Amino acid sequence: MERGSTGLRRLCREVAKFGAVGGAGVLVNLGVFNLVRQVTDLPVVRASVIATVVAIVFNYVGFRYFTYRDRDKSRRTREMSLFLLFSAVGLVIENGVLYTATYGFGWDSPLQSNLFKFLGIGVATLFRFWSYRSWVFRALPVREPAVGPVAGGGPRGTAPRQRVP
Repeated sequence: MERGSTGLRRLCREVAKFGAVGGAGVLVNLGVFNLVRQVTDLPVVRASVIATVVAIVFNYVGFRYFTYRDRDKSRRTREMSLFLLFSAVGLVIENGVLYTATYGFGWDSPLQSNLFKFLGIGVATLFRFWSYRSWVFRALPVREPAVGPVAGGGPRGTAPRQRVP
């Protein structure tokens, strides 16, 4: 039971950290999206792709140095390549929702664009959480405790027997 509750606590802590970085990334994404929409004449989906790319860079730094700072860092090139691959898939998911709403249904007011941008971010976030934790920021293998003589006279690597009343 202890082992399971420790694992659940660790997962909850990971989800909270992922959410904190992701929440800040959503603000960056929506902020850049609306800024680009206001100061340029770019179509809605192109503005969204630019915002998503900026958020991807922001999120990588947050995930690597905050959420997953204790994870394996030995293969940084592989990590970054997989992060970019899965982020690109997330970009397609996120902007596919916005594209469908805008060009498929004609929902392109600023409010509708922000709503469907936010919805796309949510759907893509589920994919990103799974892929980043499963493939990109891999957990380090669990270290076994060192085996050596145990105080109390038990055989090497084992605890002495305790008498149960």
